[in-house]
Amino acid sequence: MSEPINRSQSLFKPQVNQQETSTIARRQPRIANPQINSSLDGRTEPSWYRVLNRPQWIWRGINPIDLEATLARIAVSDAERTQPHLLDTVIGYRSGNWIYEWANQAMQWQQKALDAGDQAQAGEHWLQAALHYSVASYPHLRGDHLAEQVEVLANRAYKEAAHCLGYKVRELSLRHEGHPLQAYLHLPGDEGPYPVVMLCGGLDSLHSDSYRLFREYLAPRGIAMVTMDMPSVGASSRWTLTQDTSCLHQVLLHHLEQESWVDHHKVVILGIRFGANAALRLAFLEPQRLRGVACLGAVVHHLLCSPRQFDQVPQMYVDMLASRLGIDASAEGLLRAELQSYSLKNQGLLGRRCQVPVLAAGIEGDPFCPEEENRFIAMSSVEGRRLKIPSSPLPTGFQRAMEQIADWIEQKLI
Repeated sequence: MSEPINRSQSLFKPQVNQQETSTIARRQPRIANPQINSSLDGRTEPSWYRVLNRPQWIWRGINPIDLEATLARIAVSDAERTQPHLLDTVIGYRSGNWIYEWANQAMQWQQKALDAGDQAQAGEHWLQAALHYSVASYPHLRGDHLAEQVEVLANRAYKEAAHCLGYKVRELSLRHEGHPLQAYLHLPGDEGPYPVVMLCGGLDSLHSDSYRLFREYLAPRGIAMVTMDMPSVGASSRWTLTQDTSCLHQVLLHHLEQESWVDHHKVVILGIRFGANAALRLAFLEPQRLRGVACLGAVVHHLLCSPRQFDQVPQMYVDMLASRLGIDASAEGLLRAELQSYSLKNQGLLGRRCQVPVLAAGIEGDPFCPEEENRFIAMSSVEGRRLKIPSSPLPTGFQRAMEQIADWIEQKLI
C-alpha cells in the first residue's frame, strides 16, 4: 500500500509550472461552445472548459454535496487562469486547479481507507478514492502528465478496493503487440464458470468507474464482468484509437477461452458511446463468440460523418477526440475527415445483417446518438431491438437504461 501513498504525497506538492489541461490541445478556442445536457455526458456550462458530467459522477458513487463543494473551490479561486473566463483553467498544480482539488479529495478518501478498522469499509473508501482520482484526470487527454499520474493512482486505488470488497476481482495477464494489456475480471461468487459481460466504455471514462454496474446490475444476476480501458485511455493509453476500434477488446475476447472462471460460450458485450463502436465491430467480426451486443448511446455513424452534428460537439470533446486519434486539435478539418473512416457504415459493416442479437438503447434527445442511429443499428441484426429511454427526469435516465439493458443481457446469457 505504501507505493500509491508515496506517489500521492509527491504529487500533492503544489507546483506552478505544470501545463494546464485546456492548453494540451494547442488550438484556438471556438467563438461559441455548443451546449449539451445529457444523462450520459453531462452539461456544458458557459464558464467551464470541461463538460460537467454530474449525472455519471453521482451515479458511479460520488456524493453530490462533495461534488458541488469541490466545484465551488475551483470556481472561487483567484489564481491565474490560462483562460480567465473559464473557471477550471487555473495554471499550475495548486489550490483551485481541477486536478489538484479532485486529487486532494481522493487523497482524503485514501487516508480514510488506511485508517478504517473494517475491511469492507476500507474497500468502500478505496473505491471512492479511485472515483475521485478518475474525475481528477478527466477528460484523460494524452500528454496531460499530471492527469496521467493521477490515472495511475486511480488504478492502484481500485486494486486496493478490489482486495477489500465482497466480490473477487482478478487482474488478467494479456499482451498485445509485445506490451502488457490490463484487464479486470469481476466475479459474482466462487462457483464458476459464470456467463460474462465484456464492457467497452466511453472515451471519457476509466475502467475503474464501472464497479457499480457490476455490483448492482450484474452480480445479483450471477453474471461476471470483464473491463478494459479503450485504446488511448488510461491503462490502454499506449495504443492510439484507430479505425479498428475493437482491437484490444478482441484480444480480451479471445483470452476469455483461457479463463476457467467464465463460460466463454456465454459472452455479451456492453458498449457505451464510442465503446459501442468497438462492441458492434465485434458483433460482425466474432459472431461465433457472442450471445449478444448491447449498445447505449452508440457513436457509430452520424456524429462521425455529419458536419451539422459534429458542429454540436463541445470543445472539450473535440479536444478529446483529437487526443484519442493522435491528431492536432487545431486541424479540425483533418479530424472531421479522419472520423468518417471510423463510421461502421463506411467500413461496410453496419447495413449488413449480423447473426448476433443486438440491443440498441438510446436516451430521448441524445445529442450524439439520434433515434435513426439506433434504428439503423437494430436493423443490422437478424435479432435487433430498439430501446428508447425517456430523458426526464434527467438523473434517473441512465439508471433506468441500465436496468432494462441488464434484463436483456440476462435473457441472452442465463
